Amino acid sequence: MSEPGPVDVRYGKAAVTFYRADVRRGIFAAEVRLEATGGNLLPAYTRGDNSMVVATDTMKNFIHAMALEYSGASLEEFLALLGRTFLTAYPHIEHVHLRARELPFARERGVVYGPRHDDYAVAELGMDRGGVGDHRSGLESLRLIKLTGSAFAGFMRDVYTTLPDMGDRPLLVHLNVYWRHGTFEDRVAAAEVRAALVEVLDSFVSQSIQHLVHEIGQHLLARFPAIVEVTFDAENHLWDAGRSSDGDLPTTIYTDPRPPYGVVSLTLRRDQSP
Repeated sequence: MSEPGPVDVRYGKAAVTFYRADVRRGIFAAEVRLEATGGNLLPAYTRGDNSMVVATDTMKNFIHAMALEYSGASLEEFLALLGRTFLTAYPHIEHVHLRARELPFARERGVVYGPRHDDYAVAELGMDRGGVGDHRSGLESLRLIKLTGSAFAGFMRDVYTTLPDMGDRPLLVHLNVYWRHGTFEDRVAAAEVRAALVEVLDSFVSQSIQHLVHEIGQHLLARFPAIVEVTFDAENHLWDAGRSSDGDLPTTIYTDPRPPYGVVSLTLRRDQSP
């Protein structure tokens, strides 16, 4: 029997953070992952020959150099610059895989900024010398609470079912949403997607989280022609009810939910047939 050979090789540097800061532009910060692939890297695996290996510490320094060179504030554009320049600097590398996570800051006053610890934008792309190939944008760690307008009733019942029907309930949803564009040049900003998503969450009366994410996805595809696919990964973290009061303005005290929690996923793709 012949010795098995590598079918795919990939290596790189992850969790590379940078904070580009200046008085005029404020703070642009991200955590980056860069991975390189190509047949020229095989000898490092098969023979221990590192002559074609770009050290991952070099990759870290390269990312920092590109962050200093980049003047914009788009994760996607930064990754494209990083990939294009890396492939030029190292001609033996055939392909790069890149991912960036926004490290968001908000201006507090004047030259004072504070880190935001809520949701953040992400971007992923693959690139070779032909340009940007597969690419995806997204928002992760959305935490949104809807006080009314969310039901869950009429579900299947059997001997194992104890959950009562709920005609209206507060809905605390943890959500990651990702979208793909038809072309890399024509993209929708994460802030626009977030605003549209919150608009639907506020106005739509849903019968389940499945119903809700489907409505949001349909709305995003209708609102943004540049988006051709949208994916949701949602978690239901319904608060536990504690005490409540009656009267003209009924109020309920809730507590943090206990595990386990429900998960819902959905991908919608625009019909691109002629």
